[in-house]
Amino acid sequence: MDPTALTPESFSFITLFLRADWVVKSVLTGLALASLWSWSIILDKVFRFGALNRTSANFEKEVASGRSLEEVAAKAGDNPVHPLPRMLQGALREWREARSRGQMNDGQVAFLVQRIDRILDTTVAREIERVEGGLSTLAIIATTSPFVGLFGTVWGIMHSFQAIAIQKNTNLAVVAPSIAEALFATAIGLAAAIPAYIAFNAFSNSVARYSARLESFADDLTTAIQRRLAERV
Repeated sequence: MDPTALTPESFSFITLFLRADWVVKSVLTGLALASLWSWSIILDKVFRFGALNRTSANFEKEVASGRSLEEVAAKAGDNPVHPLPRMLQGALREWREARSRGQMNDGQVAFLVQRIDRILDTTVAREIERVEGGLSTLAIIATTSPFVGLFGTVWGIMHSFQAIAIQKNTNLAVVAPSIAEALFATAIGLAAAIPAYIAFNAFSNSVARYSARLESFADDLTTAIQRRLAERV
């Protein structure tokens, strides 16, 4: 049997990788690592957004249960991780400090509301920046992986033409392995890019919805503080 004869095993992923030259191997390795990186981000975001939304829903139920805001804030603990209790505690802290100074005029009330708004906006901005972490990496992988794979494809095609020139043989068996290596690089590039692209768009929407949720809670909280201030004036 001819040892150089092609078999189905000659086109397995492992065989194609081992047979490729160092350039194509570098491309395939880089794309595989990029794919693993993107999947680690994807899994982290799936679990993180799930936990954030569940905690947000539970805390919103606590706030809407009819209990006082002070009681809900105390139940959340001294250093809550989730932004909603932090927002509530920050707003109540400003409210208590203002109340301790006694009666306030209209200018002081307006200044207090502005301070509370700034605290809430800062908390929202920091939380959104935190949950957006990793999305830029997904965007880079989604946009660059196809081109990196295309580079490996072009290099593999060039290698197949070189094999034709050296062996002076246009038989498909001569060029098929190199062409397969080239197409393999394209496939790996797409395999890295497509999940990253889908995940980036999905998580961007999740960030937008989560941001809207935080801002809505901040607006409701500001309204509640203003109502308290109006009752005291």
